[in-house]
Amino acid sequence: MDVHIDLTGTRGHRDAIYRQLRAAILDGRIRSGEALPPTRELAQRLAVSRTTVSAAYDRLTAEGFLAGRVGAGTFVTASSLTLPAPVLDSGVRPLPEWDAVPSPPAPFAPAPEFDFRPGVPDLTRFPFDTWRRLVTQRLRAGQADLMTYGDPQGLASLRAEIARHIGVSRDVRASAAQVVVTAGAQQTTDLVGRVLLRAGDVAAVEDPGYPPPRLVLAARGVRVAPVPVDASGIVVKAIPAGTRLVYVTPSHQYPLGLSMSLERRLELLDWAERNDAVLVEDDYDTEFRYTGRPLEPLHSLDSRGRVVYVGSFSKVLSPALRLGFLVAPPSLVPALVKARYLTDWHAPNVEQAALAAFMAEGGFARHVRRMRKVYRARHELLSEVLFRDFADFLTPLPSSAGLHLSATSSSDLSFLVRRARHDGVRLYSLGDFAVGERRHGLVFGYGAVAAERIGPGLARLRALADEGAA
Repeated sequence: MDVHIDLTGTRGHRDAIYRQLRAAILDGRIRSGEALPPTRELAQRLAVSRTTVSAAYDRLTAEGFLAGRVGAGTFVTASSLTLPAPVLDSGVRPLPEWDAVPSPPAPFAPAPEFDFRPGVPDLTRFPFDTWRRLVTQRLRAGQADLMTYGDPQGLASLRAEIARHIGVSRDVRASAAQVVVTAGAQQTTDLVGRVLLRAGDVAAVEDPGYPPPRLVLAARGVRVAPVPVDASGIVVKAIPAGTRLVYVTPSHQYPLGLSMSLERRLELLDWAERNDAVLVEDDYDTEFRYTGRPLEPLHSLDSRGRVVYVGSFSKVLSPALRLGFLVAPPSLVPALVKARYLTDWHAPNVEQAALAAFMAEGGFARHVRRMRKVYRARHELLSEVLFRDFADFLTPLPSSAGLHLSATSSSDLSFLVRRARHDGVRLYSLGDFAVGERRHGLVFGYGAVAAERIGPGLARLRALADEGAA
């Protein structure tokens, strides 16, 4: 064999030897029937252990690239050179409704210099040390039950902690039996849609509103109706007749940031009862409230079992955990658990157990209090700069919670958003969240941008706006 194997800069020597030998066989540099050097000889040549070379040979043998002959050596097999050609395009096409679903954003794109994206928490303040300890304790404890298939409804300990937390913090009265652990709001909407809606049924969403639930329902063949939002919340009178489900964000409307008035909440609950409909209440970030006492959630005002309450740990801890929850009327829980079982069975057990311990020992509540102070300072700074430096073309909307703040404009600012992205400032236009009539304005997230970066980031945005107006 006259093939050079280069291990310079590689850590996994076994895998590097395997990959380079395999490539040489496939492209004909090592031909069928040709003998490979003995493992001891190749190991000495490469300055690695014989075990490392033997492991690479064994893998190639298991895959049919090599065959050993007793007393003769190891040879390339003829069958290894007859691999089928890759299929470039089978002609199989998805259902047409998937053509309308946008591609997901690149998950590993580098963070912008000034990150004003809404809904992104400050991951530099994630409690890494505590989380590492809790996960390690779960693994060291030898709890084999955490390493097998789990309960589709979620770990009982986590469901109990969630029920306790939302009872204290949001006055949501529910037992652990009503809690289902999910991967977040998108999965919750999918699960509720699966158990309540057929293709062709009507679901209503806020306009502007959070896009993923709308896309989830539309992809299942549900007819999604955009309903306008005014200063009091979703306009109940505009909900179409025959609507079976309404997705709302009443505590901190996404993306406008407004709170639904008490009168509008009661009107929406009465509408749901009269129309035999279900309300999906996404309470996604109201752990972070900065002024006043929040209005009662729809769930707390609901005496007729019409509300599915949705929460998430993505904004409080990290979106990478993929942990959220729903609280459903008892009549819906069995079907929702079955739907969870059929989709992806259950959430990761170790992460669930670690989160339950984090909440039980008080770490979660302390983290929320700590981050509320951090985000309040950023919210106040962002509001101050917008009122001071952007008053000529932006009007900030009242908002006292969450991780973002929106401002309206009399003109379309999509051009400014595009220019800003090319210049290191990442934010969104209000129009990005519209279904029907587009509103003009900008959405500023302050979860992922440090306080000392807010001023310079907005200064750059202001300079770009002035350049565009010149």
